[in-house]
Amino acid sequence: MALRNGTASVSKGMLWAGRGISALVVLFMILDAVEHLMTPAPVVEAFVRLGLPLRLAHPLGIIGLFCVAAYAFPRTAALGAILLTGYLGGAVAINLRAGDPMFETLFPAIFGVLAWGGIWLRDERLRALIPLKGSAGAEPGRIGE
Repeated sequence: MALRNGTASVSKGMLWAGRGISALVVLFMILDAVEHLMTPAPVVEAFVRLGLPLRLAHPLGIIGLFCVAAYAFPRTAALGAILLTGYLGGAVAINLRAGDPMFETLFPAIFGVLAWGGIWLRDERLRALIPLKGSAGAEPGRIGE
């Protein structure tokens, strides 16, 4: 099955798995951003626990929505993944600084990996750029074509 943007074919299974993972990331990030914008009690408590001023909740929500919007559109998905990686990396750093439990600290990093994994499954160009050992079609000479 050939993709519309002219890249080589991607199996239906990989395409749908990538779409599903990406949809999970988009839904989670929208939920996170809306919570920042609405600032319910759990968000207020988290900001206090993390030592962040509550006045940053709305800007963080808007930044999160911007990042996920870029990620949600195929033409800007890679840019969105880069932006989400930075956003989620900041969350990891703040959780580390606050001394949060390991799972809470690594949870944003897990979503960063899922964001890239969703694109990797959908886009042959990214698989060529980041080949996993044993990946079919991962030829070093194809990078940048």
